[in-house]
Amino acid sequence: MEILKKPLLTEKVTQLTEKLNRYAFKVDHRANKIQIKGAIEAMYGVTVKAVNTMKYVGKLKTRNTKAGAVSGRAATYKKAIITLKDGEIIDFYSGI
Repeated sequence: MEILKKPLLTEKVTQLTEKLNRYAFKVDHRANKIQIKGAIEAMYGVTVKAVNTMKYVGKLKTRNTKAGAVSGRAATYKKAIITLKDGEIIDFYSGI
């Protein structure tokens, strides 16, 4: 099971990072906080102070086509907000 799927880089998360030293990741929906903490520490070599998780249920989507209305659902995912120890950062752009 790959625990970390991808980092979330939005304006809201960027403000959290600058003010409170928090980062957001999309994670596997079966992962718990202990597994997420271990994966972050192993991948980025930082000390995690806290992990907060939330589940997002996919929205119901409908669109009109020639054949009539087509309905479906956006994907459900789990998001983790990671708080790092003071003075530590994660640099997502160092590999470029």
